[in-house]
Amino acid sequence: MPLTEPCKYPVQVGFSATTRRFPHAVDRNRIKRLGREAWRLQKQALYDHLRSQSQQLAVFLIYTDKKIADFSTLQDKISVILKKLQNSI
Repeated sequence: MPLTEPCKYPVQVGFSATTRRFPHAVDRNRIKRLGREAWRLQKQALYDHLRSQSQQLAVFLIYTDKKIADFSTLQDKISVILKKLQNSI
């Protein structure tokens, strides 16, 4: 269904970290918190691209590494994901 007016939030995003790899909730929550912050800082280019084409997108990111990465690494990886999403649309 095409959009009739510009959407305020063209992307819905979700984050997950598995209980199997991170049995402690504090670790899972940290991973998701870092991922959301890295997404928040870089999402504007994808938002602008989707708005210009009147499209919406739903994205769900699952953290699969065995240890918690630092913020700069997550930021780099999310940057790559955002560029791939933008190029595929």
